[in-house]
Amino acid sequence: MTDLRPDPAAADPDNARAYSVSELAFALKRTLEDQYGFVRLRGELSKVTFHSNGHVYLSLKDEKAVIDGVVWKGSVRNLSVRPEQGLEVVVTGRITTYPQGSRYQIVIESMTAAGVGALLAQLERLKARLAEEGLFDPARKQPLPAMPSVVGVITSPTGAVIRDILHRIRDRWPCQVLVWPVVVQGEAAAAQVAAAIRGFNDLPSDGPVPRPDVVIVARGGGSVEDLWPFNDEALARTVAASRIPLISAVGHETDTTLIDFVSDRRAPTPTAAAEMATPVLAELRAGLADLSGRLHRSGGRLVSDRRGRLETLGRSLDRVPDLVELAEQRLGLARNRLAAGLSRNVGAHETRLARVAGRLQPGLLSRPRKAQAERLAALFPRLAPALGRSLSQSSERLAALSARLRSADPGAPLARGFARVHRADGGLVRLGAALAPGEVVRLVFADVERGAVIEPPPGPPRQGDLF
Repeated sequence: MTDLRPDPAAADPDNARAYSVSELAFALKRTLEDQYGFVRLRGELSKVTFHSNGHVYLSLKDEKAVIDGVVWKGSVRNLSVRPEQGLEVVVTGRITTYPQGSRYQIVIESMTAAGVGALLAQLERLKARLAEEGLFDPARKQPLPAMPSVVGVITSPTGAVIRDILHRIRDRWPCQVLVWPVVVQGEAAAAQVAAAIRGFNDLPSDGPVPRPDVVIVARGGGSVEDLWPFNDEALARTVAASRIPLISAVGHETDTTLIDFVSDRRAPTPTAAAEMATPVLAELRAGLADLSGRLHRSGGRLVSDRRGRLETLGRSLDRVPDLVELAEQRLGLARNRLAAGLSRNVGAHETRLARVAGRLQPGLLSRPRKAQAERLAALFPRLAPALGRSLSQSSERLAALSARLRSADPGAPLARGFARVHRADGGLVRLGAALAPGEVVRLVFADVERGAVIEPPPGPPRQGDLF
C-alpha cells in the first residue's frame, strides 16, 4: 500500500519522492473507500440515465454541491423507488473514485423517498404518464361476469381480509374460490402480486386447476408507506394487461392506489369486492320464481283472450250450407255464360282470319321479286368495267411500291461501288468521327466482306515538307 503521509525529506524539493499518477490515484481511492465505506446521503436526483446495460447513472445535489452516483444493475431491482428527475431521496452506499477521470462518486445500494410528499409527487408524475398512454381509459376496461363459477383472490393467506371475502362469497354465491397467497407489504409485495396475476392469466381453461372468471386483489387499510407497493409501475402495467377481469380492493374507501385506476373495477373494501364479483343466489332464485309466475299468468291471460276472440269470430260466420249453395249458384251462372262466350270467340276469330286471307294474293310476292331482278340486270353490265379499273389501279400501286422498295434497298449502292462500314459488334457506322484510331471495323462490298483497322489521321505538315 502506498504511504501518502508527509515525508521528512519533503522539506527539500530535490529529495522528495516522485509518485506516479496511478499510485496517487489508487491511494486516494483506497483512502476514500476506507473512510466512507458506508454513507447515508440525502439529496435531489438529477441527470438520471437508464443505460442499456442495466446500470443507472445519476447525480445527487442540494443547493450548494453535486455528487455523481451510480446504481449497478444488480442493485436496481432492490430500490424502493424508481429514480426520477427532481425526486428527493435518501440513499445508502459507499464513496469511491474513478481514477481515469479524477472524479469521486457514490455507489448506491438502496434508495428511499425522503418523505411522503416526495412519494406522492412521484406518484402523480407516474399517474400522468400512464394516463397519457391510455391505461386509465374506461373503454379498455372489461365487464365483470354476471355469474362466475371460479373466483381468484390474491391476498395474504392470514388476516381478516381473506376471511371476510370467503365468508361473503359463501353467503351470496357458493362457488369455487382460488387463493393465491402473497405478501401485501414490503419490497417483495409488488413483484409477488404481479406474478400472481400473470399466473392466473396463464392457467389453461381446460387444465386441472380451473382458470378464474374474475380476480380480486385485496389488502386491508394502512399508511401510505404500507400501501405503496400497489403504486408500482410494473404492477400497474400487469393489471392493465390482465385478460381476466380484475377488481382492486386495496385499503379502505378513502385509500387510493395506482392499480385502482387501471383495474376493471375498484371496490372501497375487500368485502365490497366480493359483492361486486358475485350475485346473490337467493335473490336470483326469488327473481326466477317471480318471472316463472308472471310467465304462467301471462300465458293464461293470452289463452283466455284468444279463446274469447275465436268464439266471437265463430258467431259472426255464416252457416256452411248457405256458403256452399251460394257458391254453387255462382258456378251454374258462370257455366251457362261459358258456352255462349266460346261460340262468340270462335266466330270473331273466323271473321278476322277470312279478312286477312283475302288480302293474301300471288302478286304481293311477285312484284318485289321482279323489281330485284330488274335492278340486278341493270347492275351487271357495270361490273366488268369496274373490275378492270380496280385491277389497273392495284397494278399501278404495286409497281410504285416495288420501285420505292428497290430505292430503299441498302444493298443497291454497293453495286455502284460503295461499301458499308460496320463496327466489330455489327453496328452501322454513319460518321467517320465516331471511329477511334486502332478500332477494328468490317467493310461490306457487293460481293464480299473485308476487315480493316482505323489508322490515326495524318499530323500537320512540318516545315520543309514538300506538298
